[in-house]
Amino acid sequence: MRSFLPIVLRLGVLFPIGLVILHCGQARVLTEIQSGPLYRVLDHSLSITCNVSGFLNHDASKVFEFSMHRLPDKEINIISTSNPDFSFSGHMRRVEAKEITLEHMGPNSVIFTIKNLKATDDGKYTCSVENIDLTYNGAYSAQTTVKVIDDSLTVSSPDSLPRSHTEGDSLTLTCQVSSNTVQHTHLSVAWYLHAVGEDSAGPIISLDQDMTLRPGVGFEGRYQAGLIRLDKMGEATYRLKMDQLKVSDQGRIYCRAQEWIQDPDRTWYSITQKDTEPTPLNVKAEEVLPDRSYIVVTITVQKTSLQEGQELSIACNVDVQNLSERFFSVAWLRDGVELARLGPTGILRVGPEYNDRKIGGELRATRTSDKENQLILRPVRTQDQGEYMCRAWPQDRGSKGKFTEGTPQDSSTQAVSISATESGLTVEMETKNVAVNEGGKLQLTCKVSGVSGQLSVTWEYKSGSISTDSFRNVIALNREGITESGPGFAQRDVRASRPADGVFTLELNEVTPSDAGIYQCTVSEWARKANTNIDKTHKSSLKLDLKSRQSVVTVGEEAALRCRVRGSVGSVPMTVRWSLQSEDSSSLDNILTVSHSGDITWQEGRHRYQVKIESFGTEVHHTLLIVGASKREAGRYQCEVSVFLEKRHKKLPPSNLLAVVVKDPETALSLTSAPTITGGVNADIKIKCTAKERTSASSRFAVTWVVQPEAGDNKTILSISHDGVVTFEPQVESSTGQRISGMQKEGRSFELTIRQALVRDSGTYICMVVEWLQDPDGQWFQLTPAHTTTELRIIEPANDLHLDKTEHQLIATEGGDVELNCTLTSVGFNPSFVYAIVWFYTGSDLSAQKVPLAEVDHIGLMRWPESQPLQGLQGRLHLSRPTRSTFNLHIQRAHEGDSGTYQCRVEQYQLDHRGHWQQRATDESGLISLTVKAIERNLSIGKEDIQLNLTASNEFVIPCTITAQSSKSSAFHITWFRQQNTGSEQHPIFTVYQNSTLQDRSGRGGRLRFDHPVPSHFHLTMLNATPDDSGLYFCRAEEWILSPSLKWKKVAVETSGEFTVNVYAEAVATALESGCSLGIFLVISSVVIVCLMVVVSILVFRIYQSKFSAAKKPDSTLWAEGIPLESKSCLED
Repeated sequence: MRSFLPIVLRLGVLFPIGLVILHCGQARVLTEIQSGPLYRVLDHSLSITCNVSGFLNHDASKVFEFSMHRLPDKEINIISTSNPDFSFSGHMRRVEAKEITLEHMGPNSVIFTIKNLKATDDGKYTCSVENIDLTYNGAYSAQTTVKVIDDSLTVSSPDSLPRSHTEGDSLTLTCQVSSNTVQHTHLSVAWYLHAVGEDSAGPIISLDQDMTLRPGVGFEGRYQAGLIRLDKMGEATYRLKMDQLKVSDQGRIYCRAQEWIQDPDRTWYSITQKDTEPTPLNVKAEEVLPDRSYIVVTITVQKTSLQEGQELSIACNVDVQNLSERFFSVAWLRDGVELARLGPTGILRVGPEYNDRKIGGELRATRTSDKENQLILRPVRTQDQGEYMCRAWPQDRGSKGKFTEGTPQDSSTQAVSISATESGLTVEMETKNVAVNEGGKLQLTCKVSGVSGQLSVTWEYKSGSISTDSFRNVIALNREGITESGPGFAQRDVRASRPADGVFTLELNEVTPSDAGIYQCTVSEWARKANTNIDKTHKSSLKLDLKSRQSVVTVGEEAALRCRVRGSVGSVPMTVRWSLQSEDSSSLDNILTVSHSGDITWQEGRHRYQVKIESFGTEVHHTLLIVGASKREAGRYQCEVSVFLEKRHKKLPPSNLLAVVVKDPETALSLTSAPTITGGVNADIKIKCTAKERTSASSRFAVTWVVQPEAGDNKTILSISHDGVVTFEPQVESSTGQRISGMQKEGRSFELTIRQALVRDSGTYICMVVEWLQDPDGQWFQLTPAHTTTELRIIEPANDLHLDKTEHQLIATEGGDVELNCTLTSVGFNPSFVYAIVWFYTGSDLSAQKVPLAEVDHIGLMRWPESQPLQGLQGRLHLSRPTRSTFNLHIQRAHEGDSGTYQCRVEQYQLDHRGHWQQRATDESGLISLTVKAIERNLSIGKEDIQLNLTASNEFVIPCTITAQSSKSSAFHITWFRQQNTGSEQHPIFTVYQNSTLQDRSGRGGRLRFDHPVPSHFHLTMLNATPDDSGLYFCRAEEWILSPSLKWKKVAVETSGEFTVNVYAEAVATALESGCSLGIFLVISSVVIVCLMVVVSILVFRIYQSKFSAAKKPDSTLWAEGIPLESKSCLED
């Protein structure tokens, strides 16, 4: 008991320590951080999560630290959750300002945040956790990479001006969204409404980064009804369309764009977001009209107090029942005088004094919806101020399409005031009257004084002979130096210039009598104008022409088109549009636009064009480069230029049309082939033609094979396209098509193969090759074809068939494989010949007949003649032709019954000129005698007798050793027997069957153990032997072989020698062990006793004899000294 207590105490101490060790082995610390690289945008936020697992105390709050590496060997501490002095000086200020934070989301996780990224924040970030355990086991830090990229997202909207609509109207807004981020990103666009009275804005509809449309809360029903749409127009324009506006839609609408990137963990992250300027929207409740014919006309002016040069926008709204089914004319009036009118079909007419402003783009009027009609004047002038009013006429359309005007309805009036900045500007014409001869040159000079800003000039003209004529524009020179001709002078040689700061000149060459009249010079200082009149004349500022040094180019070459802008171009922003009229089109299509801001927009699929801009003083050359021309770039080109002035574009007359012709390159293809080829019937013929030269290293080829028979017309056999597709012509017979194939080898070699050639295949074969090239657009086009010819002659060969007649004797062992050979001894082999073979068999019985065993016909079909006795043999046959001259018959797992005589017969076939098989010859081989012998018995087993003495409880092994066997594939059936002694009954105790099944037949409670250490040794072990196990043991071995018919067959039986075992009890054994000396003593003692007994017996006998003798001879004494004692010693006995 005392010795047991220390053990218990020791186990009590070690058990918890073992648990701790076991727990430590299972808990491995793992620190994880977001996978990188993480691409984030400059001046935007960055968030990185970090968590740890595997600590023993899971619930304890861990200490995290973040650091970064800008250089591989330089670590910069940023922030810690516990140490306020952890940060380096470069980050300390940002940490103190809460611009960089590290916050716990739980005891084992944190989130690291930088609110405003800088370019220096680019680098590798490491999240580390302090170890709170006694030992280190795992990873206590993790790294990720952050890439700081520029913000290239741009969002803009042209619709920022306030909009006013009536309930039920439609609203259309657009915004442009684009990004130039190098990484693969997606954009999402959403339209938001900040409704009147709401604290925050809500989405109307959005297009997610996965191109999924989602309506906002409260807009689902209108979206499902098709009243709200978000469409992507082109590459960067997103359009919002809202039908049937509601009063609740009032507020501010803006467009929000987000750029998304997919992080390595496959989640999408918004890296930047931008909004457009909001568009104020006013939605008035729809008025309830008293009847169908009642018309309500309202006027809306966005801004009633303007400065000269700004934009005046006046909207006329017409409301009536069934508005969409009615027609109206709408007019705008100023001080009771009609300025412009939109007819029922939308045709605009303007008053005389506004006609030039309409032509110049200063006046525009459009019908923006069923209700709204809008008039825009820009730039506005001081004479445009006054009382404005709208007037609408209902228009009834007759059956013939003619409109009938109804009673007009006026709106209320709206006063518009236009002010001008005071200026000391004065204008004076240098000459009041000018006389010029016809064909001469008119030159006028206008001088300006009191200038305080930039100036522009407009030269105008009206006929002096027509009193009612109004001034018309001749040419204008804006403050950027861009000139623009008036409509009547576009084709005249007219120039406007400013040779000095206060001097403007007009030059008109080749004047005509119709140029006589009054000329007016109008100078504007920004928006302030002063007028003076003089007799004068005028034409344009900028001219365009389009030229090319090389208008005919070869596919793949470069072409350059130069659009030359001449005039006072200065630094005026220009937008250049290039157009192409393709050869198969009647209209010009825009292919490329270079905006005044430098942005380039390509038409879809036209990205191969490049542009170059060069300035030469008074000329600007815009060059369009066609890099690698293709047929798609052929056509007539035109350039159009518009200048960007006063925040709008002014178009110049387009250039002339310039034709560009794209032609195919000249082919360099040349072919070569063998002039003549001779072959035999049924031979495989290969006709080759090779392209020696080619136009391009990337050329592809299409080939067509044509045959000209010795008698008949040319026939196309097959074609191979440049994509490798083989097509047979319909007139080719199916049997011929099966024998012919074509292919292209080694890039420039073309091969036609004719298998099993016939005499009728003779003729002239033409190889026609077309070279294909790929243009820069990836389209394939062909060049001029080339051809070469080859004459084919097919010769019918002579017949020659001989077989080996040698007789052979073969002896095989049952179960083995046998191979019989049938050999052709012909001198030569012609590929036009095919062979059929028949194997015959004659049994070993004298009455047996020669019967066919197996056949292979001339087309390779195998047949087995029906024969019930031969079915077993036929199922084990295999026919082959390893060489052209050898036919083999292979017999698998030969039986004794396979013995007999074998012979083969070979038949020779050849196709005739009609394509039918004809037998040409036949021959038989010599006889092959086969004898299959049964396997000889050769089983031998160990015969040695063995005796063994042992004590109880020990074990003994009964061996059974195979010393020889009849076959390597033999299996053995071993049975061990026991006899009590020689001559007693034999009892089987254990059996091992040939399929390795074991059977214990002794009934000894599982004390027998079988062992098979090597293939020829079988051991049976008796465990825990008892005296009852004493006896005589031996084994009997049966040899079994799997017959050719896959059945087990007993070959031999052998019995081993005897194995005698004596098992003694433990007491007897002890005595025996100590009894060697005792046994010797007992033996010697026994011998001594026996000897003594013999001596005593002899003495007694002698005494008795002496007494008997004394009776007869009383004189004799008992001891007779003279009589010797002759008995041997006991030891000698």
